[in-house]
Amino acid sequence: MKITERQHLIFDADDTLWENNIYFEDAFDRFCEHLAHSSLTPDQIRAELDLIEMENNKVHGYGAVNFARNLRQCYKSLCERPVSDHDLKHVSAAAHKILDSPMELIDGVAETLQELATRHELTMFTKGEIKEQTAKIERSGLRPLFAHCAIVKEKNREAYLELADARGFRHHATWMIGNSPKSDVNPALAVGLNAVHIPHERTWTLEREEIMEGGGRLMTLTSVRHLLLHF
Repeated sequence: MKITERQHLIFDADDTLWENNIYFEDAFDRFCEHLAHSSLTPDQIRAELDLIEMENNKVHGYGAVNFARNLRQCYKSLCERPVSDHDLKHVSAAAHKILDSPMELIDGVAETLQELATRHELTMFTKGEIKEQTAKIERSGLRPLFAHCAIVKEKNREAYLELADARGFRHHATWMIGNSPKSDVNPALAVGLNAVHIPHERTWTLEREEIMEGGGRLMTLTSVRHLLLHF
């Protein structure tokens, strides 16, 4: 059934509107090659990096520059040989290269947003380093379709409540649309907003968690294109 009443549609950006995590995964693969650990598998190295990122993200936030910091720390922790400045520069370069990655919109995004914007109010809600996220928004060419864009350090319950209050969103007519259970779906449902989960097969490990029940309605779709069947 299609919702005809005007809705507030809040869109996540990274891995919902455009590809993002694939570039971090490529950098991690190059990191593992350079580390060349004698016994740890990439999954075990990833687990160590996850611990570092969970701790550092609380202070430094997200993005390629902070990812470079995390990789350097992980390299120092796991390297089996003396660590040189050359090694650390090499590790950092793999992360900084993400900043020059191509802007690849996810299939169907541009035309879907263009149609949705004619009958609903669209908001972009993303987390990360302000300069990095702003650059991606501008490069995407999608900014004119959104009534409002917000970049925050963390997308948690408080952030959703602040956004809804500042924009005057009616909770029953507001939907958060994204790929991440942790940052998009669960906190939105927890504060009584509705959510549309559009899974991405390469969602970052730290953004994965079980979807929890909340005060809002939940919809799961396999493609952003399918939003047009409901809104």
